[in-house]
Amino acid sequence: MSWVLASFLVLGLALTAGFGWYERSHPSARVLALVATLAALAALGRIAFAPLPSVKPTTDIVLLTGYVLGGAPGFAVGAVAALASNLFFGQGPWTPWQMVGWGGAGLFGAALAQLGGRELGRLTLATACAAAGLAYGAVMNLSLWVTYSGDHTLAKLGAIFATSLPFDVAHALGNAAFCLAFGPALVRALRRYRTRFEVTWRPAPGTTGVAVALLALVVVTGPATSDARAAEVPAKAVAYLEQSQNGDGGVGPAPGAGSTQMHTGWAALGLAAAGRNPRDVERGGRDMVDYIRGNAAALRGDLGERSRTILALRAAGVSPTRAGGRDLLEELLRAQEDDGSFAGRVNTTAFALLALRAAGRAASGGAVRKGAAFIASQANEDGGFNFAGRGGPSGADDTGAALQALAAAGRRRTAVVRRAAGWLERRQNPDGGFALQTGSSNAQSTAWAVQGLIAAGRNPTRVRRGGSRSPLGYLRSLVSANGAIRYSRTSAQTPVWVTAQALTALARKPFPLRPAPRERRPRAAAAAPAPSATPQPTATPAPIERKSVRRTPRAPKRARATKVATAPAAARVAPIAVAPLGLVGRIVAAAPGEAAGAGYVAGMLVRVWLPSHGI
Repeated sequence: MSWVLASFLVLGLALTAGFGWYERSHPSARVLALVATLAALAALGRIAFAPLPSVKPTTDIVLLTGYVLGGAPGFAVGAVAALASNLFFGQGPWTPWQMVGWGGAGLFGAALAQLGGRELGRLTLATACAAAGLAYGAVMNLSLWVTYSGDHTLAKLGAIFATSLPFDVAHALGNAAFCLAFGPALVRALRRYRTRFEVTWRPAPGTTGVAVALLALVVVTGPATSDARAAEVPAKAVAYLEQSQNGDGGVGPAPGAGSTQMHTGWAALGLAAAGRNPRDVERGGRDMVDYIRGNAAALRGDLGERSRTILALRAAGVSPTRAGGRDLLEELLRAQEDDGSFAGRVNTTAFALLALRAAGRAASGGAVRKGAAFIASQANEDGGFNFAGRGGPSGADDTGAALQALAAAGRRRTAVVRRAAGWLERRQNPDGGFALQTGSSNAQSTAWAVQGLIAAGRNPTRVRRGGSRSPLGYLRSLVSANGAIRYSRTSAQTPVWVTAQALTALARKPFPLRPAPRERRPRAAAAAPAPSATPQPTATPAPIERKSVRRTPRAPKRARATKVATAPAAARVAPIAVAPLGLVGRIVAAAPGEAAGAGYVAGMLVRVWLPSHGI
C-alpha cells in the first residue's frame, strides 16, 4: 500500500469519525444553522484574504467555535469551511488534509475550554490561535511530504518544514492579530447563542460523597420531598405566568393576548402545581377563578373543556357545582356512556375521570370504575394508548393521560399501568424529552410523560434511556430568559400554555392536583375581618385533560387541539384543553435557509451532510 493511499484511508476515517460524532450529538435546527453560518464565514474569510499568503481568519473562527460550542460543532465548521473554500481555490489531494487540519483546530478549541474554562482572556485566546496556526502548518507540511516527497526521508521532511516556516509564522501571527481584534466579541456572541439554545449537563465534582451524605441525612431525617420539588420549579416561570395575566383576571396564549378559558384554566393548573393558588393571582381586582367562573356559561360544551375547568377550580379549592350558573360536575356525569367512556375516546375519558376524582368522587364509585375499565380495555399491544382508542398509534400525551387516570382510579399496581409506563420509558429521545408519537421532543409531550410516569410510581429523574438526561432536565433546558418555557428547541409557540403544562411536570405533580394553599397577605389595621378559612384540599388523584378537546382554533400550537376521534393523528391529537402544540410548530425552516446569507455553498454542504435529528 502506498503512502498516499494509506494517508487518505487515515484521513477518511478521521473525517468519518468527526462527522459521525457531530451526527450523534443530534444538533438542533438552530445549532445546525449556526454551524452552517460559521462555516460560510470561515470559508469567505479565507477567500477575502487570499492576496495575503497564510494570513486568514479561518483558524480563529474554527477554534473559537469549538471553544464555545464544543468539539463536534467546531470540527464540522473547520472541515466544511475547508471543503467549501476549495470550490474557489481548487480541490485536490490537499483538501482532506485541510479538512482534518481545520477540524482539528475546532477540537483544540473545545479541549482548551475543558482545560482552561470558558472565561479565558484576550491574550490567552490569541496565543492559542497562534499555536493552532502552527499546528495547522505542521499538518499541511506533513501532507506535502506524504504526497510529493517520493522517498519520504526525514531529510526531505525537515526541508519542507524549513521552507514553510515563514508562511507558518505569518499564519500564527495573523491568527493572533485577528483574535486580538475580534476574538472576545465572537466568543460573547456565540456564548449568548449557546445559552439560549443549548445546555450541557456535567456531573458535579464529588458527586459520590455528596450522594452518600445526603442519603444518610434522608435515612435519619426522612425525605424532604416538598422542598426538593419546589426547588426544581423555576421561579421565573411562575412569575412569567403571573405577569401574563390580563385585567379581566384571565390569560391568553401569550402575554398581551386576549383571555380564553382554555389558557386561563391551564395557567391556573400550572400555578397551583407550583404552590400558587389561582385565587391569589389577580390583576385589576379580578383573579383567575373570577375569570373562569364569570365565563363558565360560555364554555363550548365539549367534555374536555368542562373536565379542565373542574380540575382548575378544584386546584383553587373551589366547588365546580356552582360555576357561572352551571353544575359542571353533574353535566359531566350525565355525559358518561353505557360502556363507561366519555365521548367514546380514551383521552376524553381520562380527563373526565381526573375531573371526577378532583371533585371528590370515590375511586370505588360506579362512574370512576366503569371509566377506568374502558381505558384499560383500550391499551394497545405495545402497552401505550392512542387518543381515540385501541388500534391507533400510541402517543406519549395520551399514554401519560391514561396512566394518571388509571392511577387516580386505584389501578396503579395493575399490569396495564406497568406496561404503559414501560412503553413511555422506551420512547424517550436521546435529548431526554418525548415526542407526541415519533420525531423530535417537545415540552408538552414531555410534561405528559413525566406526569404519567409519576402516577405509575416511576421516578422521572431515573428515566435516562441510553444515557440521556432525564425528562426533567430536558424541560429545564427549555426555560427562556424571561421565564417562558419553550415548546421545543426550534419553537416558542403558545408560551403560556406550554409553560403552565411544563410547571406541573417540574413540580412532579400528576393530575388531579390538591387545592393549593391560600396566600397569607398582611392586612391594613382598618381592614375587614379576616377571611374565612379556605377549603381544605381533598386528597384526590390527578385528572389529565390533555387532548380531549379539539375545538381550539386559536392554538397554532397543536393541530391536536382540534383533533376529532375520527381524524388520523398526523397532527397532535390533544383535546382543547390539553393537547400540546401540534406538529405545525415543529416544521421549521431548514438550517441552510438561515445560513444562506453567509454563504450558499457552506449552507448546502451542511444541509446535505449534517442533517438535524433532535430538534
